[in-house]
Amino acid sequence: MFIKDYLEQKRKEKKLKKAKAAAIATGVGIATGVAAGVLFAPKSGKETREDIAKGAEKATEKVKDTVHNTIDEVAKMTEDVKEKAKLRIADAAEAVEVKAEDIKDKAKSKVADAAEAVEDKAEEVKKDAKK
Repeated sequence: MFIKDYLEQKRKEKKLKKAKAAAIATGVGIATGVAAGVLFAPKSGKETREDIAKGAEKATEKVKDTVHNTIDEVAKMTEDVKEKAKLRIADAAEAVEVKAEDIKDKAKSKVADAAEAVEDKAEEVKKDAKK
């Protein structure tokens, strides 16, 4: 099951990477659109520069927010995978412990059976020796 979880994690990471790239591309597109709109608007040079600066600032903030959200999601996914791995390891350890106890019980039973068989043989030998 670890391989399945690993592959699922990689798929999620790849999907997250694509989402991040799309967010960055969207931010760049928005900034470009704002800049183009401002450049072609009938305003003075000073107003145009201010509008470009504001648009760039907004786009930068959107990209930053997207990156921070993506980082948070990756961290959350990493923690989820760690927790699942811990649970699986605990389950595996418990299964090994149960199996070891079962083997131990079977071994005790076999030893008891062997001891009983030896005692029976010893009794037979005693009886044969008396004859």
